[in-house]
Amino acid sequence: MIEQSVSKRRRTRILAIAGAVVFGLAVVPFILYAAAFGWRSLTGDLGSESYLFAGRAPVAETGLSLHMLAGAAITLAVPLQILPPLRRRWPALHRWTGRGIVTLGLVAALGGLVFIGTRGTIGGPVMDAGFAIYGLLLGLAAIMAISRARAGEFAAHRRWALRLAVLILGSWLFRVHYVLWYAVTGGLWSNEGLTGPFDRVQVFAFYLPYLVLVEVYLRRATPRAAHVL
Repeated sequence: MIEQSVSKRRRTRILAIAGAVVFGLAVVPFILYAAAFGWRSLTGDLGSESYLFAGRAPVAETGLSLHMLAGAAITLAVPLQILPPLRRRWPALHRWTGRGIVTLGLVAALGGLVFIGTRGTIGGPVMDAGFAIYGLLLGLAAIMAISRARAGEFAAHRRWALRLAVLILGSWLFRVHYVLWYAVTGGLWSNEGLTGPFDRVQVFAFYLPYLVLVEVYLRRATPRAAHVL
């Protein structure tokens, strides 16, 4: 019985590590794109390269640059941070990586909100609202994750950290949704201005359903499962 329990834990650990590696490889293209876009925005005018700008808009460009660069960094870090072996074997690395994720998460949220407030999204008021709510939730989750850890409330910290991880991956999921939708439907109910029926739903669907799933999981999780998180 003991050997079976140990074997099961070992298989779970191996699957978790393998899943993190596969996921990490899957997000690499997005990370490279976000980092390159953010750097170009920070160091030059993207007006000739992107529909996001028409002429110079320094405040909006800076906000978007910070959002993209910080987003690339935290998307890279999240798959490693959520692995239980990292927390158990290298707790100091886990803490410092977590602090970095929280800090950059706040930078990404603030940068996105600055861009929305000063420039607005291509999709207009509906997209502005969806992305602004996303940014506010990202900032809230980052603050709550670090504050619960500092207060020694580690169960609450892990819950907020999981919510933060899901929100961080939202930018990647936003693009995954579009790739899958266009592959299956050819772009039905979507247009270049991102104002079609699918686009209207998508500005909320890339994060809200996943947060709901997280909440369902957290409420059904046993104390042991919650601790593993």
